[in-house]
Amino acid sequence: MEKIEIKLVNHSPYPSPSYETEGSAGADIRANLAEPLLIEVNGIVLIPTGLYLALPFGYEAQIRSRSGMTLKHGIVVANGVGTIDSDYRGEIKVVLHNISQEDYRLQPGERIAQMIISPCIHASFFLTDELSSTDRGTGGFGHTGK
Repeated sequence: MEKIEIKLVNHSPYPSPSYETEGSAGADIRANLAEPLLIEVNGIVLIPTGLYLALPFGYEAQIRSRSGMTLKHGIVVANGVGTIDSDYRGEIKVVLHNISQEDYRLQPGERIAQMIISPCIHASFFLTDELSSTDRGTGGFGHTGK
């Protein structure tokens, strides 16, 4: 795996992001809470992490749900995948959504999401009157069947 160095400030008392195994794509990040926080059924909350990054230009950090938290407790990253841009210097905060049928008590320092560092490509968009054709054409939203 390619490795890059990223400047990190951690204003929380909890461990910095870490990869749980050598092959992990995502580094776990933790809730910077002073006390437990109740996430009610269908509730959406903004969770501070105490983390600040200086990503290199051309990279982003993606914030994704932890599969175990989703399966066991129905807690997901509310916006699907959060994006942290290379020019953002504020605190990383995670929007969590409780999609289960039970309230969930989030604990201080609990691992709440995973962060994936990815390269980005900027595109140049230009207007045209038509696009090239393909075998698929305009088929979408399940057009190939089950």
